[in-house]
Amino acid sequence: DKFVDLFENIRHARHHIHLEYFNFRNDSIANALFSLLAEKVKEGVEVRAMFDAFGNWSNNQPLKERHLKSIRAQGIEIVKFDPITFPWVNHAIHRDHRKIVVIDGKIGYTGGMNIADYYINGLPKIGKWHDMHIHLEGDAVRYLQGIFLTMWNRETGQHVGGPAYFPDTQQLPDSIAEEIAIVDRTPRETPRSISHAYAASIQAAQKSIRIVNPYFVPTKSIRKAIKNALKKGTEVEIMIPAVSDIAFTPDASFYIAHKLMKKGAKIYLFNGGFHHSKIMMVDSTFCTVGTANLNSRSLRYDYETNAFIFDPKITNELNAMFERDVQNSTLLTPEVWKKRSGWKKFVGWVGNLMTPFL
Repeated sequence: DKFVDLFENIRHARHHIHLEYFNFRNDSIANALFSLLAEKVKEGVEVRAMFDAFGNWSNNQPLKERHLKSIRAQGIEIVKFDPITFPWVNHAIHRDHRKIVVIDGKIGYTGGMNIADYYINGLPKIGKWHDMHIHLEGDAVRYLQGIFLTMWNRETGQHVGGPAYFPDTQQLPDSIAEEIAIVDRTPRETPRSISHAYAASIQAAQKSIRIVNPYFVPTKSIRKAIKNALKKGTEVEIMIPAVSDIAFTPDASFYIAHKLMKKGAKIYLFNGGFHHSKIMMVDSTFCTVGTANLNSRSLRYDYETNAFIFDPKITNELNAMFERDVQNSTLLTPEVWKKRSGWKKFVGWVGNLMTPFL
């Protein structure tokens, strides 16, 4: 659904299209996207795209220099964020993990999805890919635009800006625009913004908290907030994927989840493929959708963006999705945990010790 909606709105762009992603996988979806963007350039639309150099390098189908040369030859401005050079270790942290699109300063997108065809076709080892992305309009788009342009100008040395990029926005029905808060994490400037927003949201919960996150290795502050919520009687439900696209971290996630299970949290192991969504619903009142994983890399090191949406209708739509996914999940119980191999439990224990680095 994201790609259909995104491509349709790109087709109607009149002034500019801005894209910022962790990676563009060199596949059919990316090729279709860049072909469409090239057509918009011919119509006089400005197109700027940025991707993370490490995210590209870690991708099994990266954009190589010959691809970038071809893309630029079509008039698309595209840059790597923080190119990897020797010593490589200097580039291991502070990666750009955001996923942002802004079209004409009026339509925006953010969430968990990069540009890759496995969102449609799945992957052989883990099956169907599940993720969550949101289409935004109104004042929230101005914040996404500001985030993108700050990063773009810093990385390129350009000075893109002005009223054309921040047009007046129409007020949305029921003042929805005023009910969306964009929380951005920029290292050294707003280093704990998303972590604090998550912890505060968990602490504010009165009845229920539902979390879906693919790499659930939360920092101490998030774990403490969850444990405090359980102590005061708040129902906490956490969904993590039963399979993953990476090694090691899932074992740490299982280990931490089983500790929270012992404290009273309900832990669901999603069996319907790989759940890559980064969402939380609180009290059927508000929710968050964004790019941040609940791990140290997202909450302490990388560039991230989350939308906090104070709207019961949208929150309950996500709750309904959660409840459907529960039907395709296994409840983590002491019996399920006992069946886990001793080796995987050990790896999870080691991973728990390494939480600050995951």
